[in-house]
Amino acid sequence: MTGQPFDADTVAAVSRHMNDDHAADSLLICRTLGGCPDATRARVTGLDADGMDFAVTLDDIEVPVRLPFAHRLTERAEIRREVVRMYEQACAALGVPPRGAG
Repeated sequence: MTGQPFDADTVAAVSRHMNDDHAADSLLICRTLGGCPDATRARVTGLDADGMDFAVTLDDIEVPVRLPFAHRLTERAEIRREVVRMYEQACAALGVPPRGAG
């Protein structure tokens, strides 16, 4: 499959949800998986079938960070599963339990 399986409304809704409800998770993901351990903020700026884009704040400067998904996504429901996977992977890398675990 080629192209973007997610329309602009889906991308905007996912980005808004991540930024409004999961900003700390995005920051954790970008610090750990995005190679930005000193980041002070991360916000989702977009996504496509292959990955999610963030604007990460380092030393008061926003820099783009792209994190690839583990596989190409084709359906909206896969986005949540993939973000949860990234969050859990970031927690494991830090040796901290994911929220709700335990």
